[in-house]
Amino acid sequence: MKPILNVLILVLATLVATAQDKQAYRVFDSKGKEADYGQLLKQSKKADVVFFGEQHNNPISHWLQIELAQDLEKETAGKLIMGAEMFERDNQAILNEYLAGQISSKNFEDEARLWDNYATDYKPLVELAKSKKLPFIATNVPRRYANMVYKQGLESLNPLSSEAKSWIAPLPIEVDMNLPSYQAMIKMMGGHGGGAASDNLVKSQAVKDATMGYFIAQNLKKGHVFLHFNGSYHSDLKEGTVWYLRKYAAGKDVVNIATVEQENIDKLDQENLGKADFIICVPAKMTKTY
Repeated sequence: MKPILNVLILVLATLVATAQDKQAYRVFDSKGKEADYGQLLKQSKKADVVFFGEQHNNPISHWLQIELAQDLEKETAGKLIMGAEMFERDNQAILNEYLAGQISSKNFEDEARLWDNYATDYKPLVELAKSKKLPFIATNVPRRYANMVYKQGLESLNPLSSEAKSWIAPLPIEVDMNLPSYQAMIKMMGGHGGGAASDNLVKSQAVKDATMGYFIAQNLKKGHVFLHFNGSYHSDLKEGTVWYLRKYAAGKDVVNIATVEQENIDKLDQENLGKADFIICVPAKMTKTY
């Protein structure tokens, strides 16, 4: 009887300790069933493309990104390609020069129009690519062109030079204004402009999504996993960039990951169900990177 009692005490102590743990994140599947990092990694290494949707200032997103990149590099025996929203197409040459060791980190960081949180959040990914000799693709449209579309519409891209157009998805770019994610953007605009202003906001987002989807498609390689980093809103619901990827490279196996923040992470909130194949749920009060 005493051994059984000891086991019960041990189990109870474990449950109490677990209940008192401060969890930094939990992983759920699209239906809200609890999953784990191991399942996420297993599915990711079998995919053609993995979209890691982040909250830009969320440290758990950034930590898990480098963890997943490192693990995929090992699991695929180096057959990994990385790419990111945070690097614009016209900076591919300077990114390649840095990865090849042809220019210094200072030259790269001074000239590549990097995000303010590059040093803490994205540099580890670039350095991994450099050390392992992995391709790293700048997928995003130069921001000046997205701004042109926001102010003047998609037609403003037509007079651009051939060189400029080489940094954008092929024109004309189809935009489905009825996609739920784009409709949500219009609703968020509320009374702030409406009409043409709302439409152009969506179209400027679509130029980013289309360009990222196109350059992911252009850099796919058989037997390799393409791991793409972007704001979660670009790949949630497998819309946005995923929608365009499927136009440019139909039939590819895509896994998407979303990062969400909740007050309570014990259960996935209704509004976050179905956002992605794997949903990383982080406490809303988690410390931010900026």
